[in-house]
Amino acid sequence: MGDVRSLPVPDGLEGERLDAALARLFGFSRTRAAELITSGDVQLDGATAAKSDRVHAGAWLEVVIPPPPAAPVPVAEPVPGMRVLYEDDDIVVVDKPIGVAAHPTVGWTGPTVVGGLLGAGHRVATSGAAERQGIVHRLDANTTGVMVVAKSEVAYSRLKRAFKERTVDKRYHALVQGHPDPLRGTVDAPIDRHPSGDGRFAVVAGGKPSVTHYDTVEAFRAASLLDVKLETGRTHQIRVHMAATRHPCVGDLMYGADPRLAARLGVTRQWLHAASLSFDHPVTGELVTFTSDHPDDLATALERVRAES
Repeated sequence: MGDVRSLPVPDGLEGERLDAALARLFGFSRTRAAELITSGDVQLDGATAAKSDRVHAGAWLEVVIPPPPAAPVPVAEPVPGMRVLYEDDDIVVVDKPIGVAAHPTVGWTGPTVVGGLLGAGHRVATSGAAERQGIVHRLDANTTGVMVVAKSEVAYSRLKRAFKERTVDKRYHALVQGHPDPLRGTVDAPIDRHPSGDGRFAVVAGGKPSVTHYDTVEAFRAASLLDVKLETGRTHQIRVHMAATRHPCVGDLMYGADPRLAARLGVTRQWLHAASLSFDHPVTGELVTFTSDHPDDLATALERVRAES
């Protein structure tokens, strides 16, 4: 049994749909609100309500909020194809393959970087939430490339601070549809969860400040290869910002990419790769740089788009 919250519907929500009102009152996504209503955990004036019911100011709302699901723990097993680029007592740098999440999350049953490192006998820092051991930044499951994980507690706290203070140089390569205009520029637009609650993110007024710098490296007939420098590190940031400029990453169907172009180039995910990472080593203070080549699927797509041009 979760917490029961009882309150009158505020005047400002008069006439709203129940799912929208719940989302605004409690900060749920619309999807989450609809699930609670469907499972009978929401009552309006003592009666079970439907998600499309309109609420009236002063109506008595009772909501049973279930306890949060238990945090998943990493499964310690080696991850095929995950290479260690560098390791010392404080950090381990990996070249993350496709289909691997940074750490376990609710609903993710695939391999993780943390689990892969533990499974291969590497130690990782235990600071932070149990399921995020050593994780100081993340890549999407289907974004490949360079990722650093903290092994010592001092490395964890210093790297967390370096990412927060934006002193880490994060470079990505992105193959995007069309030709950005200007060829070199900055996208400075706030990002937050997409109002649909479907797992996407979007440029949203009042979202978290997000800044992406890009530079066209090579222009093709159908697409452009960009060198991208992230100033902030929001979830899906490059994907959202490029989609917002009408130049989504090739293959990124979640953010409006053309499925025919993706099929023609043989891409089954967003064409996005974390190509390099530079930072001051958290213990020695020395500037270190790690790089990763394009994996086979992205390299093949790049050859095809080049050949077409």
